[in-house]
Amino acid sequence: MTTPIAIRRLDAADPDFAAHLDHLLSWESVSDDAVNARVLEIIRAVRERGDQALVDCTQRFDALTVASMADLILPRARLEQALERISPAQREALQVAAERVRRYHEHQKQDSWRYTEADGTVLGQQVTPLDRVGLYVPGGKASYPSSVLMNAIPAKVAGVPEVVMVVPTPRGEINELVLAAAALAGVDRVFTIGGAQAVAALAYGTESVPPVDKIVGPGNIYVATAKRHVFGKVGIDMIAGPSEILVVCDGQTDPDWIAMDLFSQAEHDEDAQSILVSPDSAFLDRVAESIARLLPTLERESIARTSLEGRGALIHVRDMTQAIEVANRIAPEHLELSVADPERWLPHIRHAGAIFMGRYTAEALGDYCAGPNHVLPTSGTARFSSPLGVYDFQKRSSIIHCSADGASELGKVASVLARGESLTAHARSAEYRIKG
Repeated sequence: MTTPIAIRRLDAADPDFAAHLDHLLSWESVSDDAVNARVLEIIRAVRERGDQALVDCTQRFDALTVASMADLILPRARLEQALERISPAQREALQVAAERVRRYHEHQKQDSWRYTEADGTVLGQQVTPLDRVGLYVPGGKASYPSSVLMNAIPAKVAGVPEVVMVVPTPRGEINELVLAAAALAGVDRVFTIGGAQAVAALAYGTESVPPVDKIVGPGNIYVATAKRHVFGKVGIDMIAGPSEILVVCDGQTDPDWIAMDLFSQAEHDEDAQSILVSPDSAFLDRVAESIARLLPTLERESIARTSLEGRGALIHVRDMTQAIEVANRIAPEHLELSVADPERWLPHIRHAGAIFMGRYTAEALGDYCAGPNHVLPTSGTARFSSPLGVYDFQKRSSIIHCSADGASELGKVASVLARGESLTAHARSAEYRIKG
């Protein structure tokens, strides 16, 4: 017997469709005043008291008895030990995934470049890696080794000399897979701290934790709020919202497959969003039946049900052209083009974090082992953001090397523009180099 589920149905032909869609997509990740105040208090404590604040916060929030900061440092040998402790099947899966992620990101490496103008002036760009990066990894039993691979490997491919990982171990729970993934990904240092205090430590440094140039990795509302506050002192990857999937289907894929693809994001948390768009209303009915029948088979049924009923939707559109319009309007984190000829529609997709092509490409493959990064823009930010990649761990410096002739000619242009802005020193500095 199937259990009824109240997943909303929308129709693009409805005059109020745009308003309904906006309401469905609305998401506020803003911290409330209480969270904000607590995070600021923690950041201040870490800046003022360093290691001792980390010890105090760990005892308070992670229910651990910690004598000193030495208890919160994991040596590299412990990571290697984890790699040996996990099962052969787990080790092989991590190794395959790590190699695929590494190989994909090798293609993203940017090289320095320069060119020489006719008068001998050289212009170009020098690309260099960041010196040190901090990786936040959620801890406890619900931690994700795949996130370690996706965040640390691109940094190492970019040439970052030191990757520092922070991972809380609430009640002493250590995830061996996370440590094994850190070993494979080349993580250099690990501290078993978490929350806003870990973010503050990475941003400002303590006696034991070195300050980093950029902080990446997912976390709860306290972590996200702390990342907002330290941005500017350090770079951050993004402030991520809940997981999302949008499936565009022509009605010819097995409805059970589509239902499970929707579940793959809905089971993340109650605020995750799973949406199906199709021009075939009968197919939407079949998927609704599959959802009701398969949902009780999930270990995380309650979470998925809350997600689907709260933020999920089955959307009927006029045709595939309108389906693509809706997809671009949503700008999803994950987009499945579960259609007969995905290449036909790909050029029309303008906004999506990752695009999964065809009926056989489940989004879950991208989460673990396809190769492209699974750290993706959410909440419509795919309109202006990209997946995490090697380029996030490199920076670019402009190169300008003027010849005497080049400085003379450019100086004439700069003089006119500078005097037009009433910046006389600018003008005279350029004019000194003008010949004759």
